[in-house]
Amino acid sequence: MMTVKLYENETVLKAANTSYYDSTAQVDGKLILTNQRIYFKTMTEEKKHIDFEILPNQIKEVMFFNTWKIIPNGLSVITKEGKELKFLVKNRDQWCLMINKMY
Repeated sequence: MMTVKLYENETVLKAANTSYYDSTAQVDGKLILTNQRIYFKTMTEEKKHIDFEILPNQIKEVMFFNTWKIIPNGLSVITKEGKELKFLVKNRDQWCLMINKMY
C-alpha cells in the first residue's frame, strides 16, 4: 500500500501511474499533483530514495515530448535550476493545464 504524507491543508487533485526517466533508468511510480506540490513516489521500497517533490516556485515551464518520436505521452517539468524531470503519463494535456495553474 502506497501512502504519501500530506502537508496541512493539502489535498490531492490528480494522481496517476507513471514512469519517471532519470539519467540512468526508467522508474515506475505514481505522479501525484496536490494543491501545494507535485510528488513522485516510486512503486518499490528499494527505489524509494528516488522519490521527490517539486514545489510550484521551482517550476520554470512544462513541455511535451513523444516517446519513440510518435507516442504523445511525455510530460517534462523544467525547473528554474535547469533540471528536466521527464514523465510518461496518460492525459498529459490535463496534467499540463493543472500544473500550469500552480506557478
